[in-house]
Amino acid sequence: MNRYPLWKYILVLVVLVVSALYAIPNIFPETPAIQISAAKQPAEVTKDLQNQIIDQLKQNNIEVSGAFIQDESLKIRFQDQETQAKARAIIEDSLDNGYVVALNFIPSTPDWMAKIGAKPMYLGLDLRGGIHFLMQVDMEAAYRKKLDSYSTDIRRLLRDNKIRNGGVKVSGDTMNIAFQDQEKLTEAINLIKKNIPNLTNIVSNNENNSVVIKVNEKDLLDMQASVIQQNMSTLNNRVNALGVAEPIIQQSGQDRIMLQLPGVQDTAQAKNIIGRTATLEVRMVADDKLQQQAINGNVPIGYELIDYPQSNGATYPLLVSKQVELTGDNINSATPGTTEMGQASVNLKLDSKGSSIFYDLTKNNRNKRIAMALIEQDSKEVVTAPVVNEPIPAGNVQISGSMSPKEAADIALLLQSGSLAAPMKIIEERSIGPSAGQENIDKGFHSVLWGFLVIIVFMIFYYRMFGIFSSLSLVANLVMLVAILSIIQATLTLPGIAAIALTLGMAIDANVLINERVREELRMGDLPQTAISKGYEFAWGTILDSNITSLIAGLALLIFSGAGPVKGFAVVHCLGILTSMFSSVVVSRALANLWYGRKKNLTHISIGTIYKPDGEKV
Repeated sequence: MNRYPLWKYILVLVVLVVSALYAIPNIFPETPAIQISAAKQPAEVTKDLQNQIIDQLKQNNIEVSGAFIQDESLKIRFQDQETQAKARAIIEDSLDNGYVVALNFIPSTPDWMAKIGAKPMYLGLDLRGGIHFLMQVDMEAAYRKKLDSYSTDIRRLLRDNKIRNGGVKVSGDTMNIAFQDQEKLTEAINLIKKNIPNLTNIVSNNENNSVVIKVNEKDLLDMQASVIQQNMSTLNNRVNALGVAEPIIQQSGQDRIMLQLPGVQDTAQAKNIIGRTATLEVRMVADDKLQQQAINGNVPIGYELIDYPQSNGATYPLLVSKQVELTGDNINSATPGTTEMGQASVNLKLDSKGSSIFYDLTKNNRNKRIAMALIEQDSKEVVTAPVVNEPIPAGNVQISGSMSPKEAADIALLLQSGSLAAPMKIIEERSIGPSAGQENIDKGFHSVLWGFLVIIVFMIFYYRMFGIFSSLSLVANLVMLVAILSIIQATLTLPGIAAIALTLGMAIDANVLINERVREELRMGDLPQTAISKGYEFAWGTILDSNITSLIAGLALLIFSGAGPVKGFAVVHCLGILTSMFSSVVVSRALANLWYGRKKNLTHISIGTIYKPDGEKV
């Protein structure tokens, strides 16, 4: 009656052992570290560099807790953040500009645990500390970029249809185009309306055969919403790919974005991550005559000089057209690779529109040079400028030059994650120190611990042996919940700790229902073995109903809360309900069966004092 089959005991044991294994990494704290990466050639992260830096730190009486090379970067552990800061100053003085030295935190989980995927939970900004940014999106720059994109499309459309014009001139929020005659003007307007339907605000001037095109108000509002969403998406892709765990990115107002980076210590590095607006632009290179003219100080109208790094480390000013033929917006994928000569490269796959444009560009410009320029917020650089030998179909493009494998990987990352639709300016910046985070962790831990201990003391005092079963199942519930949160790499915040405390209270409520039902059966005169069986059987329906209603409320919070503290609470709450149902019913029943199920002639069970309706003790 009160015996599980062997497989069920084994199942419970396996679940508890696996849960303990994946929950244990959370007791290992993160240690301060310095991360050293090679940014430019000929810089390289090697074992010799590791030994050199460690020797230098020892000479300056800096104690190192450990060092290893991982993912092409050197990581050095330290005992505390004060030692970390001193070591950083020494390392930066000893290395040249080819290396990037950044502060970091590294988990101290044993290697064998990491190999099986046992990792600690991420901690939110309120627990771990980190950096908070509030950024203002430059909408005027977004409008200009959109107008430039429209002007490029119109210019290409008129050229492909051989409609001669005086050029597309952008002035403020309008585009002006002059034509030879009325016929060409009418033909151009019809083409634009057909191929670019978003441009509906088109006013023609028949006196001078010109047209004024303006983006209408609705499109501007739609563009503003699109810019915010694209910037948020790009930021999310970028900081995730660069190893910033669980960033929080939310819109704040019409033109602002809030970004939180838990665990990031290096503000300068964080600004570099979020501020880079790298995009690829394909432009035509001027001929040798114009190139020489520009070098002599006379840059032709419509051209500009952009640095072109050479293999020997020097840079050469290359004269390229300001007209953009193709942008990174048409890139479907970007991956690092190597050329046939073994040089580092970035392999691009263009979308259908980009493939068509690039094919026409290479077909119409044989024996001419095309520049692939990487455009960022404060800099422009030509990555490669090959001569076109034959048309390139299918949209497969390879760019290479004087770049290291690390630089190629970084460029591929920035192009793959997308470019920011508009520049952003940081208008609010806050650093939350680890001491404040540790204080929150301690308070949250103590609140859970004391609540946990009070519940256990009460249950053991009131229900005796069944109180011990309930307390052990409560421990199992906590371990399973922490293990699941660690496996899915959830982010734990203060609301999440509150949800854990709530889960413990709800979990013990199920055991109270079971224990009281067992008491009720004993009060009605059933034998102890029968009372135990009926207690778990009859209480299950009530437990299921109450937990389902709580789960529905948690799922509603999860679905409609969006992101942030409420969502963190909802995730822990929903998972806690599922683990509590398993631990309260299955685990506690397994313990009761092991203790009492083996006794054939059971006459008494320890479940506290039971009174009959007339006040007599059972």
